Amino acid sequence: MKVVDLDRDTVKQGLADGSLLLIDVREDYEFTRGHIPGSVSRPLSSLDPAEIRALVQADGRRPVFSCASGVRSVHALAAVQNAGLDLVEHYAGAFKDWYGAGEPIET
Repeated sequence: MKVVDLDRDTVKQGLADGSLLLIDVREDYEFTRGHIPGSVSRPLSSLDPAEIRALVQADGRRPVFSCASGVRSVHALAAVQNAGLDLVEHYAGAFKDWYGAGEPIET
């Protein structure tokens, strides 16, 4: 399995310039409590690789998975790679890094 770790600055830049689609795989209740602005929710517990494929194709931006601490996003990458999708990037620090750095969040 191939995994590319992205840092906060890379994610922040990609969100700011509109080139990055941040896919948050935390559960709905976690996402509702607070998430990175511009991210979309696709919980790992119900992750459907076909839905991810359609989302990525329709959106056109560079897809990056994110979660709470960087673990579930790797599991999401494994799931979509096993389904034949060539997605490799995730935000290694994830929401905890973002929030801990004082970056803005949405609720």
